[in-house]
Amino acid sequence: MGVETHAFKSEARQLLDLMIHSLYSNKEIFLRELISNASDALDKLRYAQLTDEALRAATTPAAEDRPLGIRIWADADARTLIIDDNGIGMSREDAVRNLGTIAHSGTREFNAQLAEARSKNADATSGSASAEGKANAATEALIGQFGVGFYSSFMVANAVTVVTRKAGEETATRWYSTGDGNFTVEEAERAASGTTITLHLRPVDTDNGLPDLTQEWTLRGIIKKYSDFVTWPVQLQVERAQADEPDEDAEDEAVAEAKTEQVFETVNSMKAIWTRDPADVTAEEYAEFYKHIAHDWEKPFETITLKAEGSFEYRALLFVPGRAPYDMFYREQKYGLQLYVNKVLIEENNDDLLPEWLRFVKGVVDSPDLSLNVSREILQKDRRVANIRKKVTRKVLDTLGGILKEDRDRYLGFYAQYGRVLKEGTADHDQKDRVTGLLLFNSSTQEGLTTLDEYVARMKEGQEAIYYITADNIDAAKASPHLEAFNEKGYEVLYLVDNIDEIMVGHLTNHADKPLRSVGKGEVELGSEDEKKAAEETRKEKQAAHQDLFEKLQSLLSEHIKEVRISNRLKTSAVVLVAGEHDLTPGLERLLAQAGQAGPKTKRILELNPEHPVLGRLQGLFAENPDDARLGDYARLLHGQALIAEGQPPVDPAGFARLVAGLMA
Repeated sequence: MGVETHAFKSEARQLLDLMIHSLYSNKEIFLRELISNASDALDKLRYAQLTDEALRAATTPAAEDRPLGIRIWADADARTLIIDDNGIGMSREDAVRNLGTIAHSGTREFNAQLAEARSKNADATSGSASAEGKANAATEALIGQFGVGFYSSFMVANAVTVVTRKAGEETATRWYSTGDGNFTVEEAERAASGTTITLHLRPVDTDNGLPDLTQEWTLRGIIKKYSDFVTWPVQLQVERAQADEPDEDAEDEAVAEAKTEQVFETVNSMKAIWTRDPADVTAEEYAEFYKHIAHDWEKPFETITLKAEGSFEYRALLFVPGRAPYDMFYREQKYGLQLYVNKVLIEENNDDLLPEWLRFVKGVVDSPDLSLNVSREILQKDRRVANIRKKVTRKVLDTLGGILKEDRDRYLGFYAQYGRVLKEGTADHDQKDRVTGLLLFNSSTQEGLTTLDEYVARMKEGQEAIYYITADNIDAAKASPHLEAFNEKGYEVLYLVDNIDEIMVGHLTNHADKPLRSVGKGEVELGSEDEKKAAEETRKEKQAAHQDLFEKLQSLLSEHIKEVRISNRLKTSAVVLVAGEHDLTPGLERLLAQAGQAGPKTKRILELNPEHPVLGRLQGLFAENPDDARLGDYARLLHGQALIAEGQPPVDPAGFARLVAGLMA
């Protein structure tokens, strides 16, 4: 049969042009696609050998001459790259159908035929079932879905030649195309079954994403990145020094001409560690794999394995690094898990499989059942992705919870690295309860860190809320006047001193049916109902007694203060600033300002201690002369003192210093 010329189907010229320029964002992916196709061909041959005795007899000798696998070599002078496999191969009709119809997937068709065969042989004998079980294992790694991967070759090649011979047939076929909408097929020669693809490479253009694909280090890097865990050996031809005997006739062996030889070297590891039983993998093996994918020199803090079976299958191998990355809080930081489909890398940082607040977790997810887009670079919208995300998140949190319970000191080491980012998880409605149980805080009554559950277990009889204070640091929290009434009653107050805490408490409003309440907001009501009632009556009486003075002070500080009132929280300090129950705190205002979202500054409430001599002095001055100029100075001093007590500078530091000096003089 002579040379035939065919036209591609499906408006091929336009479709090929679209693929070359638009379908794949990363041109080096072409090699992943060709290796995946070769791997599928080897799987199909293995299946055929298991189910067809005649074919097994015909192909096994050839396989013994060269073990099944994939070979890759380049010719820099000819600008060609060759990918060769000794798999199932194609007949002439297969080549026309599979390579001449874009989006025709031979693997998809093969799987459909396999499913039909399984259905017909449902009542097979046990021996046959065993053979079919082996066949199932041989074909479980087939990943072709769309039948377009082969055409990614034209991203890097001006022309492609395919020489292929189907297992069990005597003749071979040569397929050739320049991607112009046509292809030719003709008879060819090939010693054994399999396929050889020759890419006639385009010129190197690094600006357009085309590196020199004839260089060993370039090819080795692409294979390791995308196809390291392909089941079959991927061998790259490399140049190595020839181990010859020294030339005794050479006058100086050191200057004797060096001899080299071309050898094939297996590049991929073929060891998908996540597919092995965890009981058979050592901690050292997991640590080495972690270092490989995380580019870390230290072993991981924790290794987590996850396996799901049934109608939807996947495996996950996760690692918590021992040290937080320096860019954990950078907005542009890339995070996510490596996504594999049947041990072929699809995406290096998939952030759909992990919530952002677990961005420190490294690892891989491998599933044969995920829906990919046509270029196999990204996931399609798929409820199964959300399912994996949920299960992975829960597994990580449950593991951390177990460490907290069983080895608190070890957990403290983890929390020192990741506590701040973990608090972001309180905004996750589905996982908030689990996250909350992992959070730790300093408090006013405990040495070291405490959980919210431990706090609740220590609450005083009649205590209705979990109390906290936000501050810039622990020393500022401990010295805050807001704590005085709580300390007197023996109520524990949590110290929230991370920037994220201001945001966290907006989501974490209650725990164990106890509301979280800031000691720096609203009014303080402590003790039994009778005690609360008596304290409120006393406060109202004193408020009425000083109401005129308070209105005067409020008018003097109207730019900053919305109200002046008697305090139930102060016991020794003279003054304190309090936010309204639903007002923004100063700390949150600063965070919003740093993020470019500053709004109008919130005016706060100035509370005065009714038992402090300062209030008596002010009341005396006001009674003598409501317009006494000193009242304005004292009002500014009180406001400045309240700001300093919470760790903030006075509104006018220089003016405040002059007032203090004048008072001292």
